[in-house]
Amino acid sequence: MVKFTRKKLDSLTLGERMKKIRDERHLSLADVSKGTKIQVKYLQYFEEGEYMKLPADVYVKGFLRSYALYLSLSEVNLIRQFEREKDIHKNIKKIVENEKAGKPINFSIFVISPKMIFISLITFLALGSFIYLYLQVNNFVSTPRLIIIKPIEGSAIQESSTHVVGVAEKDALVTINDQPVLVNEKGEFSEDVGLKDGLNVINVKAKNKFSKETTQSVSVNANFQTAETTAATDVSLSSAAGADLQNLAINAEIYVNPNSTWLSVEADGNLVYNGVLLPESTQKFQAKEKISVSAGKGNETFVKINGKDLGRLTSGSAPAKDIVFDVNGRVLK
Repeated sequence: MVKFTRKKLDSLTLGERMKKIRDERHLSLADVSKGTKIQVKYLQYFEEGEYMKLPADVYVKGFLRSYALYLSLSEVNLIRQFEREKDIHKNIKKIVENEKAGKPINFSIFVISPKMIFISLITFLALGSFIYLYLQVNNFVSTPRLIIIKPIEGSAIQESSTHVVGVAEKDALVTINDQPVLVNEKGEFSEDVGLKDGLNVINVKAKNKFSKETTQSVSVNANFQTAETTAATDVSLSSAAGADLQNLAINAEIYVNPNSTWLSVEADGNLVYNGVLLPESTQKFQAKEKISVSAGKGNETFVKINGKDLGRLTSGSAPAKDIVFDVNGRVLK
């Protein structure tokens, strides 16, 4: 007698799988959004299978790569499952539309002759072809629109990051310092950009579907290290009681190597930095009780506390989340 074994097939959709993994790790949508920089509404669209509400595929694939990196999953498997399920959604939509098109049409009292149908068809085809050619030629010969609203050219910034805001052509691919950013249905975009002390040049590009590019650059001066030095001098001239408090303060230095890395830092529970840190720059932070650090690549992020080099944030390449340091160094949970 031949025995058969039953094999349980994993029939979870991509959205069900993403929700299950998130629930198993006790993460809320807000936690995942904070760690991946994906808006909560897009995470909901993924979990609810509403793929048609998501932006262009180039951004969706970027979302899935960030999601896979944050949760240590296979980005290839996530992208393949998304493409497969999206094709299924498109096929179902076509079948429904064909069924609606196959329903009998109730004509009005006007008599429609074959000659009238032929003339109308030729007229619509000619008009449609003219409009299509005009739009294609206009898009092909013109470069996409790109306006940088903020920051202003030559502005001085006392912080370690700045908020870049602008408007581009709808459906254009926009990058800031070669990093793609999300453009909404109105062509608006905004992104936090990390700065190094001194002169910083922020390069913004917009590229349309005809590979036409528009590039704009904004130069800003960051003086946050000077401000920190001045603050330290003022503290050193304070009373003896103030000096005791300074000895208890946490002075952290964070830098990345060899690649740019997303970084988020909280000092005493307050968010003080959230952006991409460049390899050439070092960010300094102060706190009274604790500093919490999250990074896209833990093994490429290095930390010093009160002048003591603690080395890499984590040993693995996976994202590091909420690594806490106090005046004595790293706090083991």
